[in-house]
Amino acid sequence: MKSGTGLAGWIELAKRRGGAPFLLTLLDAVEPLAPVLAQALLVAQPLANLWPGGEDLRELADLLEAPDGLRELRSRLADEQAE
Repeated sequence: MKSGTGLAGWIELAKRRGGAPFLLTLLDAVEPLAPVLAQALLVAQPLANLWPGGEDLRELADLLEAPDGLRELRSRLADEQAE
């Protein structure tokens, strides 16, 4: 896998574009709906796989569904933002 792909690549892109603070706020807002959003991403994944990067939805869905997934995602965004 080449550098900058996957969820880590999306986080890196958010950092470069200054979107990490917005995404952190968005995570706070959608936290109660995270399991539902994860299921919606899993349903959308086969269609998204038609475009490059569509497989990244699975990684995001897994994080949203995991008990500590949102905490890990916030940590990744905060670490990327701090650099």
